[in-house]
Amino acid sequence: MPSSLRLPGAPFVARRGDALYLEDCRLSDLAHEYGTPLYVYSRSAMRASLAEYADALAGRRHLVCYAMKANSSLAVLQTFAQAGCGFDIVSGGELERVLAIGVEGARIVFSGVGKTRAEMRRALEIGVRCFNVESEAELEVLSEVAQQCGRIAPVSLRVNPDVDAGTHPYISTGLKGNKFGIAHDRALAAYRRATELPSLRVAGIDCHIGSQITELSPYLDALDRLLDLVEAIEQAGIPVHHVDVGGGLGISYKDETPPPAGELVRRVLERMDARGHGERELVMEPGRSLVGNAGVLLTEALYLKPGEQKNFCIVDAAMNDLMRPAMYEAWMDIVACEQRHGLPQSYDVVGPVCESGDWLGRDRLLSVQAGDMLAVLSAGAYGMAMASNYNTRPRAAEVMVEGDRHWLIRERETHADLFRHEHLLPR
Repeated sequence: MPSSLRLPGAPFVARRGDALYLEDCRLSDLAHEYGTPLYVYSRSAMRASLAEYADALAGRRHLVCYAMKANSSLAVLQTFAQAGCGFDIVSGGELERVLAIGVEGARIVFSGVGKTRAEMRRALEIGVRCFNVESEAELEVLSEVAQQCGRIAPVSLRVNPDVDAGTHPYISTGLKGNKFGIAHDRALAAYRRATELPSLRVAGIDCHIGSQITELSPYLDALDRLLDLVEAIEQAGIPVHHVDVGGGLGISYKDETPPPAGELVRRVLERMDARGHGERELVMEPGRSLVGNAGVLLTEALYLKPGEQKNFCIVDAAMNDLMRPAMYEAWMDIVACEQRHGLPQSYDVVGPVCESGDWLGRDRLLSVQAGDMLAVLSAGAYGMAMASNYNTRPRAAEVMVEGDRHWLIRERETHADLFRHEHLLPR
């Protein structure tokens, strides 16, 4: 076998000779078999990322709940469910996806600032493990719905600790100016109100400060503020059974150096032990760190368009397939599936959508010709989950690989699929 060169930020992607592989599957072969745009995921990478959390938590009371908003494809959920994962959901639709793969309610926590009454009823019906309540108004409504259903709703109040996670403002969730959670200085009063309301049972406390976090200090600062509250709440006679520290651990897209998941867990447990909370159950909600580096987006170069100021490589994937660059100006590595040895040129890699914001990468050195396949790396999180049909474009297909095996896990949409549920007006 040719020597293998692993790419930084994507540990299960390797170049063998001139060809790019995910596990033992040649990516250009998958592109030709299934067409492009195409998402491809490594099952082994997902399992390895989850194992980092599970191994570090061994021997402690815990539950790792995958934050499925990062990637909610059924086969991805199935992979984590089979490994014993719980699930963090933020909508009724996500709840139905988890139920579709046979997960019990006791392994589901329900987050989100805008839960509807119908979503609450459905979650109560299936016995959801906990509602992460995000406002005092939500407490009142949940109590009313639970009473109507004849159920007791277990609640954990999501506290906004006013901690800066140092991430993109669109994915920061723990500051006073964010819409998430109950203000730190209102938390004790909210817990007292929860104990007064009928059909509610206090289960724990919750916090989530953002996404793509690359330092430990924001987690530990938020944890200290959370434990301060736990102590005050229990002094008021209200037991707190679990502490949920959320997720948000970043991955390496380019040159970021986030701490390993095991190091994050170790430091969190050390802080809990030092403050006398070592026996308390710990809940964590990782998302991106479980799937981000497990996926790639394959796309075909359609045209090379030289210009006076820019050269453009126009590909068949677009912002509707991968929103992160357009929405967050996110940098994602783009490499050729079959390496050419000509002199590379600088290209903006752009898609066919009618928007100047439709780009996947700017100023990329590529040796490429029309018809070549390119891979956008680290595309497993917030890729397919955020995909749309803008410009009436069918969404991509998805494939899962393990070793040298591969499976189609989502068929490519057809044009007929796009207007299947629409109706013409009567003549």
